Amino acid sequence: MELTIREVKSKGDLNTFIHLPERIHEHHQNWLPPLYLDEWKLFSATKNPAFKHCETILLLAFKGAKPVGRIMGIVHHPYNQKHQLKTARFAFIECYHDKHVFDTLITHIENWAIANNCTEVIGPMGFSDKEPQGFLIKGFERETMMVTNCSFPYMVSFIEQAGYQPHIDLCQYSVRLTEDIIERYRPFAIRALRNYALVVHEFTSTRAIVPFIKPVFDLINKTYVDIYGFSTITIAEMDEFITRFLPLLDPRLIKVITNEQGKVLAFVVAMADLSNGLRKAKGRIFPVGWVYILLAGRKSKRLVLLLGAIADEMRGKGLDAILGYLLLKSALSKGFTTIDSHLIMKDNYKMRREIERLENFDLYKEYRIFSKILPSMKS
Repeated sequence: MELTIREVKSKGDLNTFIHLPERIHEHHQNWLPPLYLDEWKLFSATKNPAFKHCETILLLAFKGAKPVGRIMGIVHHPYNQKHQLKTARFAFIECYHDKHVFDTLITHIENWAIANNCTEVIGPMGFSDKEPQGFLIKGFERETMMVTNCSFPYMVSFIEQAGYQPHIDLCQYSVRLTEDIIERYRPFAIRALRNYALVVHEFTSTRAIVPFIKPVFDLINKTYVDIYGFSTITIAEMDEFITRFLPLLDPRLIKVITNEQGKVLAFVVAMADLSNGLRKAKGRIFPVGWVYILLAGRKSKRLVLLLGAIADEMRGKGLDAILGYLLLKSALSKGFTTIDSHLIMKDNYKMRREIERLENFDLYKEYRIFSKILPSMKS
C-alpha cells in the first residue's frame, strides 16, 4: 500500500497526531499516556509560546487512510544562536515496526532541516529539556514515569541504520527512601545553617509559593546555562509552566532557601508520581480522569524530583544538604518510600555521584539522543 506523508494543518490532523501513540502502543504494557490536555497546548502554535521563536513542522504518515507514523521537526533559533549551531531537532516520533515508515519520516525532517539552513539533526528532543528526550536504551521492562519516553527497542535499531550516532545519554535512578538516608544529610545541614545567614522557607499552601516563583525561574536561567538543551525561560514560558504544573504540586514538597534580604539562593521541587492515575484515566481529565489522577497523587509512594538549583556563589556550602534533609524528611512523613531522579545527563558525574553514594540506588533506565551530520556538510 502506498505510503504518503502529510503536514499537519487542520485540527483533525492535529487530533490524529496527538492520539496516534495510544494506537501504536495499544499492547505495550509499560507505555504511559500523556495528559492530553497538556498535549493540545504543547502542539498549539497559539498556546505554546515556544512556537514564536522556533521553526516547526508536524508530519503524519499514512498507508491508505490509516495513520501509521508521526514526527515533529524543530529549529530552535535562540538556542542555535546562543551556541552558534545550525541544528534541527526531530521529536515525538512514533511508528509501528515498519522501517520504511520510519526512514520516510526521518528523511522528510532531514530535507526540511537542509531547507532551513541546518547542518545537523539531533533527537529525539523537543523544545526544551522539560519534554521527553531520547530513545529508551535500557529498562524496557520497567515502569514509565511522567514526561519520559517509552519507546520500542526497534526505534534504536531504525535510527542507527539511518546513519545516526550516539550524541547524549541520560540516566534515571530509583532510590529507596529510609531514615538512614535522611540522617546522613542532617549534620551537613546543621553546619550550613550555622555558618551562613540563611532563611529556610517551607510551605503548606500554594498561595505562599507565588512570591517565590519568578525569583526561582530567574535562578534557573542563571544556573542551567550549561545543561544540554536548556534555553532561557521567557516570561510567557514561565506562565505556561506555572499553569501546567502548579495545580499538581504539593507545597510541602517544595523548599526554598534565601538570604536575610530575601534573595533566592537555592530551591528544590518534587512531586508525587501520578503515573498510575494517568494510566487509569487514559490521559484524559474528563469526565472522571481528574479523580484518578488526584487519588494517585495521594496514594503514591514514589517521589519524583522535578527541579532544583543552587546559586553559583553558594555551591559547595551545604545548601544541597539542607534541601535534601528537609525534602526527604517531608517525603518520609507523607509515606513516600522511593525517590525517582527523573532524567540526568550521563556525564553529570557530580549529581550521579551524589545519588550513587546512597544505599539501594538503582540505575534502572537509560535514554539516548542521536545526531547526524547532514549531507551538505560532507560536500
